[in-house]
Amino acid sequence: MVDSNHNPEGIDYVIPGNDDSAKAVALYARAIADAILEGREARLNDVAKVAAGEGSDEFVEVEDSAA
Repeated sequence: MVDSNHNPEGIDYVIPGNDDSAKAVALYARAIADAILEGREARLNDVAKVAAGEGSDEFVEVEDSAA
Protein backbone atom coordinates (compact mmCIF):
# COMPACT_ATOMS: atom_id res chain seq x y z
CA MET A 1 0.00 0.00 0.00
CA VAL A 2 1.42 3.35 -1.00
CA ASP A 3 0.14 6.54 0.56
CA SER A 4 -0.62 9.42 -1.78
CA ASN A 5 2.26 11.45 -0.36
CA HIS A 6 4.84 8.68 -0.86
CA ASN A 7 7.16 8.18 -3.84
CA PRO A 8 6.30 4.78 -5.39
CA GLU A 9 9.73 4.48 -7.03
CA GLY A 10 11.19 1.03 -6.43
CA ILE A 11 7.82 -0.54 -5.58
CA ASP A 12 6.79 -3.35 -7.94
CA TYR A 13 3.07 -3.44 -7.21
CA VAL A 14 1.58 -0.12 -6.19
CA ILE A 15 -1.67 -0.27 -4.26
CA PRO A 16 -2.86 3.28 -3.73
CA GLY A 17 -4.23 3.96 -0.31
CA ASN A 18 -4.49 6.34 2.57
CA ASP A 19 -3.01 5.19 5.85
CA ASP A 20 -4.20 8.33 7.65
CA SER A 21 -7.86 7.40 7.46
CA ALA A 22 -9.39 5.17 10.12
CA LYS A 23 -11.91 3.88 7.56
CA ALA A 24 -9.11 2.93 5.17
CA VAL A 25 -7.16 1.10 7.87
CA ALA A 26 -10.34 -0.76 8.89
CA LEU A 27 -10.94 -1.69 5.25
CA TYR A 28 -7.38 -3.07 4.89
CA ALA A 29 -7.64 -4.99 8.16
CA ARG A 30 -11.02 -6.45 7.14
CA ALA A 31 -9.62 -7.55 3.76
CA ILE A 32 -6.66 -9.26 5.44
CA ALA A 33 -8.92 -10.96 8.00
CA ASP A 34 -11.28 -12.16 5.26
CA ALA A 35 -8.35 -13.62 3.31
CA ILE A 36 -7.13 -15.47 6.42
CA LEU A 37 -10.61 -16.87 7.11
CA GLU A 38 -10.98 -17.93 3.47
CA GLY A 39 -7.62 -19.72 3.59
CA ARG A 40 -8.52 -21.52 6.81
CA GLU A 41 -11.86 -22.61 5.34
CA ALA A 42 -10.17 -23.92 2.19
CA ARG A 43 -7.67 -25.87 4.30
CA LEU A 44 -10.48 -27.38 6.41
CA ASN A 45 -12.39 -28.32 3.26
CA ASP A 46 -9.30 -30.12 1.94
CA VAL A 47 -8.92 -32.03 5.22
CA ALA A 48 -12.62 -32.96 5.15
CA LYS A 49 -12.30 -34.27 1.57
CA VAL A 50 -9.37 -36.46 2.53
CA ALA A 51 -11.20 -37.74 5.61
CA ALA A 52 -14.26 -38.55 3.49
CA GLY A 53 -12.15 -40.58 1.08
CA GLU A 54 -12.04 -38.05 -1.70
CA GLY A 55 -8.54 -37.45 -2.93
CA SER A 56 -7.22 -40.37 -0.90
CA ASP A 57 -4.50 -40.91 -3.48
CA GLU A 58 -2.55 -38.08 -1.84
CA PHE A 59 -1.54 -40.36 1.03
CA VAL A 60 0.15 -43.71 0.55
CA GLU A 61 0.38 -46.19 3.38
CA VAL A 62 3.66 -48.08 3.59
CA GLU A 63 4.05 -51.21 5.70
CA ASP A 64 7.26 -51.56 7.70
CA SER A 65 9.00 -54.79 6.79
CA ALA A 66 11.33 -56.59 9.13
CA ALA A 67 14.82 -56.63 7.65
